Amino acid sequence: MKLPTVLDVWRRLPSFLQDPLSVAVARAKGERLPPPPVPADRPIRLYIAPANYAGQGFRWARAVEKNPDIAAMNMVYDSINPFAYPVDYPVSGRIAAHSRRWQRAQFRAITERFTHMMIEAEMAPLGSLDGGSVLAQAQAVERAGVRLAMMCHGSDIRLPSRHAAADPWSPFHNDDWVPVAALEEIVLGNLRVLDELGAPVFVSTPGLLLDVPRARLVPVVIDPDTWHQETPVLERERPRVVHVPSNPLVKGTAEITPLLTALHDEGVIEYSTVSGVAHDAMPAIFGDADIVLDQFRLGDYGVAACEAMAAGRLVISHVSDEARAAVLETTGHELPIVQATIADLEAVLRDVVARRDVYRDRAAAGPGFVRAAHDGELSRRVLEDGFLLAP
Repeated sequence: MKLPTVLDVWRRLPSFLQDPLSVAVARAKGERLPPPPVPADRPIRLYIAPANYAGQGFRWARAVEKNPDIAAMNMVYDSINPFAYPVDYPVSGRIAAHSRRWQRAQFRAITERFTHMMIEAEMAPLGSLDGGSVLAQAQAVERAGVRLAMMCHGSDIRLPSRHAAADPWSPFHNDDWVPVAALEEIVLGNLRVLDELGAPVFVSTPGLLLDVPRARLVPVVIDPDTWHQETPVLERERPRVVHVPSNPLVKGTAEITPLLTALHDEGVIEYSTVSGVAHDAMPAIFGDADIVLDQFRLGDYGVAACEAMAAGRLVISHVSDEARAAVLETTGHELPIVQATIADLEAVLRDVVARRDVYRDRAAAGPGFVRAAHDGELSRRVLEDGFLLAP
């Protein structure tokens, strides 16, 4: 007979016993109930919660605050912020899940101190209140008079079946990355939440507009000055190619590595892969590269590609025609990322080596594009027009 583990016993406890015990554990670990958030005293006060993926909640908050009539704060559960991106209001995941006192205080703070709230990634911003239902929490906040919007980030709303049918390189053709059937159900549930709420919807990357056609694109935000580099590109005899496989299964790392190794051995390029490096070391790494390979399976682009473009590097990645069209429509600029798939990456790299002047011009367009689309100004205007200042 197998004896139950501590975790087995814990799971069988009723919530009225789990909750105070979890809070006690949190306090024993030095986790305290944070005081409720207090925004600056401005006519419009925006609360963004609770994902802060790649620090974007924090950056969108800073972007909209450029308007002197808007104050903004963002919140994140520390359990989903492993890279310690900056945040206005961090909350222990254990506290959020089990402290009814925090949940009630948080609800009062949002409904009494803020005029607007943007919920990220269809995640419940009030922990396990109302059973952890994002729909119930959002509706309660709306009923209290707070204007609501939803921000979709990626896997929360990218429907695996649609993506796999549209893209032969999709990571959703098998379960190597995620259990596809389970994710399909989660995404369908999130889409139902968006439909039932009927609130304004935004997406952070252009490829997601295929899943939420009524949404508007709010570009991700970076600091262009942090990534600016003076080092020239494509002047070495063997261009230096860098790939940063933060998520190898999505980046297509396994599929492109044999090709890149062969081109390196042939003397066509100098290839290196980067992993386990602190984020603040990346500007120097990009500055020492000629070409940055982003991802080859999602058909979209995000923060990493923007950082490489801001550094003036030639970025090569798989970005769908639909995503590129959305970028042009939203920003008025062509996306300067060079298109390549796993199948034609070798031909593209050989063309870069053969026609360097053409691709130097493409790399040189990167910093200007990032300043036009990803320095926060465009994101602020979209959020104002579609939500914060909308009638």
